[in-house]
Order: sequence, then C-alpha cells, then structure tokens
Amino acid sequence: MPFLIASVNVALPTMARDLNMEAVVMSWVGTVYFLAVAIVMVPCGRLADIFGRRKMFIIGLVLTVISSFMAAFATSVPLLIISRALQGIGSGLAFTNSIAILTSIIPSEERGRALGISTMGTYLGLSLGPFIAGVLIKQFGWPSIFHAAGIMSLVLLGLVFWALRREWTDARGEKFDLVGSITFGIALVVFMYGFSVINTVPGIILVVVGILGLIFWVRWENRVESPVFNLKLFRKNRVFIFSSLAALVTYSSTFAISFLLSLYLQYVKDFKPDEAGLVLVASSVLMAIFAPISGRISDKIEPRLVASVGLALNCVALVLLIFVGSGTALWYIILALAVYGIGIGLFSSPNSNAIMGSVEHRVLGVASGTMGTTRTAGMMLSMGIMIVLFSIYVGQSEITRELYPEFLKSMRVGYIIFSVIGVLGLITQLAARNPSPHKAS
Repeated sequence: MPFLIASVNVALPTMARDLNMEAVVMSWVGTVYFLAVAIVMVPCGRLADIFGRRKMFIIGLVLTVISSFMAAFATSVPLLIISRALQGIGSGLAFTNSIAILTSIIPSEERGRALGISTMGTYLGLSLGPFIAGVLIKQFGWPSIFHAAGIMSLVLLGLVFWALRREWTDARGEKFDLVGSITFGIALVVFMYGFSVINTVPGIILVVVGILGLIFWVRWENRVESPVFNLKLFRKNRVFIFSSLAALVTYSSTFAISFLLSLYLQYVKDFKPDEAGLVLVASSVLMAIFAPISGRISDKIEPRLVASVGLALNCVALVLLIFVGSGTALWYIILALAVYGIGIGLFSSPNSNAIMGSVEHRVLGVASGTMGTTRTAGMMLSMGIMIVLFSIYVGQSEITRELYPEFLKSMRVGYIIFSVIGVLGLITQLAARNPSPHKAS
C-alpha cells in the first residue's frame, strides 16, 4: 500500500502524457484508490472479526496481486481507474487486518513500540517508493511500477503462508450487517464524487444525498442487532472518538503535499521522475526514523501529547509551503518536507497506540478498520479538495506550460486551506484526553 501510494504520485505526470489525461481525471487515478480503501475497511474489519483476520489478509493480498498486473497492462483511462479501485479494495483488506493481527499478539505495554516499528515499515515504503518508482519509470515506463507492486505482493503472500499459521476470530458466530455495509459504501461514493464536482449543481445535490445516506447508515447501525460498526461501543470512548477524528483531519490537511510537490517538481521545475522521487524521499525517511521513536515514547507518555507535537510541526510545514512559487529554491522545499516528515513521524504511532489501546480485543478488527477508514477518508478529502481547486483554476485541461500560473495558484490556495485544517487537527488531538487515570489496555 505505501509503495503504491508513493510510486503512483511520481508516475502521474508520465501517465497523464501517455494517456492524455486532464488534470481532474489525473487526480481521480489517485482518489479512486483511496475511495475503494475507505469503503471496504470497516465492513472487512467486521468480517475479519467474524471469519478470521488471516483469511481476509490473504484475500486482500491476492486481489492486490491481480489488480496490480491489470493496471500494468491498462491501455485506457477507464481500465486504469478500474484497476486502481480493485487495488484499493485489496489494500484495504490487507492493511486493516495487518494492524488488527499485530494488536492481537502484542502485550499492551509494548503496543506503542510494535506499532511504531510497523509504521516505520509503512514509511520505508513511502521513502523508497518515489525513488524506486522514478528509476523504474525512467528505464521501463510507468507500467513497471505496477509490475513491481504485483511481485512484492506475491512475495508477501508467500511469507504469510509460511510464517502466519494462526487464525483470529474473536467475534465468531456473530452476524454480518450486509445492509449497513452496502449503505455505507454507496453513501461514501456518492458523497465523494459529488464533492469532486461541488462547484456544479449536480455536485451539490450528490453531496447532500451522500450526507443523507450516511445519516441513514448511522440510524441503521443504532437499530440493527449486529451492526457492521457498533456505535454504542465507542460512543463514550473519548480517546477513540477524538483520536480517530484527529487522524481524519490530519490526513485531510497533509496527504496532498506529496501529490502536489510531485507535480510541481516535474512540471514547473522540469525534474525527471527519478529526480522528483529523490526530493520527496526527504519527508518519508524522517517519518521512518521518528515513527518507532514516537511509538516507544507513547508507551511511557500520554500518546495524545506526543501526537500533538507532531501536528504542531505539520502546521509549520503547511505554512511554509504556502509560499512555494516558480522561483522557490530547492533547499526551501526540502526544509518544508523535512518538518512535515518529522511531524507525521511523531503523530502516526502515538495516534495508532491511542486508538487501538482504547478498545476491547473482540472489536480490534472494527477498530483497525475504523482507524484505516478515517485516515483514508482524510487522504480522499485532501485529494478531493485539490480536484475541486484544479477544476476551478485549471479546468478540463492537461497541465501545460501556459497553465503553470493557474496550477501554482491552485496549489497555493490548497496549502492555505490545508493549514487551517491542520490547526483544527491539532485542537482535536489535544481533546483526546483519557478521563481515566490509567492507560487503556
């Protein structure tokens, strides 16, 4: 999942040229992946609690393998987008259950350290992804990144069959809420698509319909006997609610950073894909370094305080990026990326520790799915904001040299919006105080 995210960001300008994609369509190549991830994470977390986390993990990896090779051979935009959606479903299944399995087997006093190491692996993928993708694209073209993703998923699948023999079914025998799962998925798709065209009347209508669908879903979950997402379990769990909300807001404010800077470096600065990837590595390397450190610290210090320091640094990075223009020096961009990388590195592991440590073992799959969904929904909203801004400033056009001023304007407005959202994320994380004097186990 991290490699796919990082590599596709670097590959987008090359894909756009080869397949004649408009700016808005190009954004959807990334967004549809996160939309698919967000749709499946909560329902599949529940399915995993009932039928087995290992089984669902394996199904996710198999689907990722198939869809990666589909994307590699895509010769049209529709086929590429369908492949990306299937990749999102596979990644959502795998990611949700990897966190739930990890939390199931690690003692509570070591959870932060373990999640930190897991997060470090995620950020190593994000670190190596841009550079490896840049080299692959330069030598073999953009389909090679999907070949690589398919091969890596195959290797991981083999490791799972070899090393992961145990199964976890803490909610075995309970019913699965199919109506709630379908309602959630449809409402999310309608809302997100409407949000991407919200500057039109149909877009506004779709957003309203999506919100009404989500309201219906909440009401349904409160009535049904075995809900896909048991709201009653979390209603009084202040740590879970505010930490999850902080993740949603944080990823809404930061995810588009790499996407925008990849386009900026390759279009405005005329960098090659491998050169752009090398610059973007700056943030991911620091994320990988600080994630295990912050995870270990969060086992000893209240996680929300560690996470809040990270969010404060994110706000600084976003403000710095507002002033990026056509003549900005490379050192300034690397500085902003470094501050951002340290900030996310300090935020992710403690935030995960707070969320997963605040629930019972029998709902770890749902909690993990919720955590993944909130983060992915944040990524989706971040990309959705840029889709709206591209449609306003760039329009239904490819990004050409004549449109660079409009592109830079949309980027600057985006960073201003993200800075405001970032401050809200910091406030939300600070509110995630555990009312109990003892840490949740």
